[in-house]
Amino acid sequence: MTLPQPLFADRGEAGRLLAERLAGRVLGNVVVYALPRGGVPVAFEIAQALDAPLDLALVRKIGAPGNPELALAAVVDGEHPHVVVNEAVRRATGASPAWLEQEGARELAEIERRRRLYFGGRTRPDPKGRTAIVVDDGLATGATARAAIRGLRGQGVARIILAVPVGPRDMAAQIRTEVDEFVCLAEPERFWGVGGFYADFRQLTDEDVLRQLDRASGFGVASPPGG
Repeated sequence: MTLPQPLFADRGEAGRLLAERLAGRVLGNVVVYALPRGGVPVAFEIAQALDAPLDLALVRKIGAPGNPELALAAVVDGEHPHVVVNEAVRRATGASPAWLEQEGARELAEIERRRRLYFGGRTRPDPKGRTAIVVDDGLATGATARAAIRGLRGQGVARIILAVPVGPRDMAAQIRTEVDEFVCLAEPERFWGVGGFYADFRQLTDEDVLRQLDRASGFGVASPPGG
């Protein structure tokens, strides 16, 4: 099968295009939340364009048994961790509750490792009462985005905008009902994985994330909560 040409050169270009779409539509007190690692360079461009703080929504995918790339569920950190299960995938794979619990605990341990690494010594914005823009490099099953959305709702955000460069049309229709606003540059009916829409879709490292957080450290400093 011949695949169409990529839509985006890399995640940075996708972020700049999303920032253009969001310009003038986002009012009030904003925090941009990236889903690491892939969403970070996309979110950086949006945070820079909006002069808004850049933070991370620490979410981990739980892959299906025997097929770790297929998202069975996702877990998001917080005072009360949320697990979002894709029931269709769970039924198809026969994943047991015990298996989900075991994998969820393993991913929570990775979230804790990332929290210590990414946020050590950093002051994070308080999301309560603010507009959260949740950003990833694309949607596939939507499990990680849903977990992030639920986690932020639990922290008291006033409004959630989900912004992604690409997502399958059926998934976009579903998740659009779960947020206050959904911004997606492309919603193809035929979807072959997020990476297929990028010319450069290299795997990112912890060092990449730390570098972007350092570069974004001055964003939004003139916009305190309530402004």
